[in-house]
Amino acid sequence: MRPPRSTRLGFQPPAIGEEEIAAVTETLRSGWLTTGPRTALLEERMASYLDAEHVLAVASGTAALHLALLAVGVQPGDEVITSPITWPATANVIEHCGATPIFCDVRDTDLNIDPALIPALVNERTRAILPVHLAGQPADLDPISALGLPVVEDAAHAAESVYRGRKIGAISDASCFSLYATKNIAAGEGGLVATNRDDVAEAIRNMRLTRRGDGSHYDQVTAGFKANLSDVLAAIALVQLDRIDAHALIRQRQFDLYDVGLADLDGITPLVRDPRDVHALHLYVVRIDAARAGADRDAYQRALADELIGTSIHFLPVHKLTWFRDRYPAQPPLAVAEHAGREVLSLPLSPAHSDDDILDAIDAVSRLHERFTA
Repeated sequence: MRPPRSTRLGFQPPAIGEEEIAAVTETLRSGWLTTGPRTALLEERMASYLDAEHVLAVASGTAALHLALLAVGVQPGDEVITSPITWPATANVIEHCGATPIFCDVRDTDLNIDPALIPALVNERTRAILPVHLAGQPADLDPISALGLPVVEDAAHAAESVYRGRKIGAISDASCFSLYATKNIAAGEGGLVATNRDDVAEAIRNMRLTRRGDGSHYDQVTAGFKANLSDVLAAIALVQLDRIDAHALIRQRQFDLYDVGLADLDGITPLVRDPRDVHALHLYVVRIDAARAGADRDAYQRALADELIGTSIHFLPVHKLTWFRDRYPAQPPLAVAEHAGREVLSLPLSPAHSDDDILDAIDAVSRLHERFTA
């Protein structure tokens, strides 16, 4: 077994190189700081990559979800069914539309929304369904789409995901991606909406920037938002898009190392990956069963921090967070999500990491497992 690290291993540092630095410098020298030709090129190239008719670049993944929900017609008084195992922004944007998030429990295997439970939650107020592709594993979209409601996907983890042979981004009414610093295409901030619906694309174009025109004469056709993406961030994203296949190979090797290195640790189990789909390999999430692993998730996370291994939690159930718990006191229990929320732990994963970095993380988990189960 390898000795403990003497320097901290970050959880998910971005893989940024000289190409990204050069792209930013070139953009600054071009005079385009806000939305311009690089943003347009990013939209064009992402539409091609995703097999989508339209891609709209916006200020964040949260903005992408918000505008997409508005574009498919979500209004005050509506309900939107979504997963509780996600970052709070997924539910926040439903609130921002004046609608109510209806949390549906998840499957125990991959922690994606359980489509078998959705029909019982549908009523006359249900306006849309918002599934989340957790860690890069596509949610089961076919039975969700069969319900006939608009589907807006939270694809923040799913830039490279493919569901049953179809790219995420080319299936539903809208798919929303993130360009945040930890994502597979990391620009620092930013988001993208992919859609094959002309009306959704036009609505988002009108909403993401309130002014339309040439500067001397302009118009406003809706009460929109300041949600456009700058060329500086688009320039970084374009270089990251060039690297997407190379980075995917690195993450696949890291997944393989984890799969082998953790296989014999009783009570430490990775989320299931469906072989029918292409997983985006965005997060390596394990569940820690305290009864078998000798300690609970929180004890492992604290001990890994002492070993200088950075980790994160994806995710604590949204409906149990203070704001949502206080706002919806009658929320019924969601047993699978609540149990999983006590067990999930995400281990270091990034194209910026070396194989030795991942082996250090594996050895640290193995040392702790030996100690906790002794």
